[in-house]
Amino acid sequence: MPRSDDLNPYWNHNVHYHRLVLGAVPDGCARALDIGCGDGLLVRKLARRIPEVTGVDRSPAMILLAREAGARSPNATFVEADFMTADESLPGGYDFLSAVAVLHHLDFTAAVRRMAALLAPGGRLVVIGLARTRTPLDWLVSGAGVPAARALARRHGGTSGPSGMPIEDADMTWGEIRRAARNMLPGSRIRRHLLWRYALVWDKPHS
Repeated sequence: MPRSDDLNPYWNHNVHYHRLVLGAVPDGCARALDIGCGDGLLVRKLARRIPEVTGVDRSPAMILLAREAGARSPNATFVEADFMTADESLPGGYDFLSAVAVLHHLDFTAAVRRMAALLAPGGRLVVIGLARTRTPLDWLVSGAGVPAARALARRHGGTSGPSGMPIEDADMTWGEIRRAARNMLPGSRIRRHLLWRYALVWDKPHS
């Protein structure tokens, strides 16, 4: 079993794509927001390269875990709130916004509109999301992910994560998500990944 540390205490399909999120942080990023931060694992990673990082989650239990684990990250702040309605605690103007396995828990249109509003002009949004498998091609691609997921889990000593994380199936299909992203976020880039996730990246226009 690989050695764990403070920034990699466990592995699962969402944590697997943290590296993709970190790689998308733009140069000169000063303020970041991670939506649905859970126990704050991604926030702590972001805080190693961004001066000011906020994690928001509506679960009191998750925020408690995040604050305990993030005690040694003075530039990380954790807010217990619903990001859809929190105004004073989430003032906006963020250079970078991430949301990992969060969007399928929410109304897609309303949530994406809110995320875009929280970004500063020129800011970047990165979503790691889930979609519903429907077409024969969907099932073929999903099936191809099974051996990869098993191999990666063995390499990392199995899948795990903090207890109490919400689990919900996605309602929107891969095609529906692509069309919605194209309509709402012109110029966005969306790519389907092997472990039943997609990555959506969008740069907010400067004006």
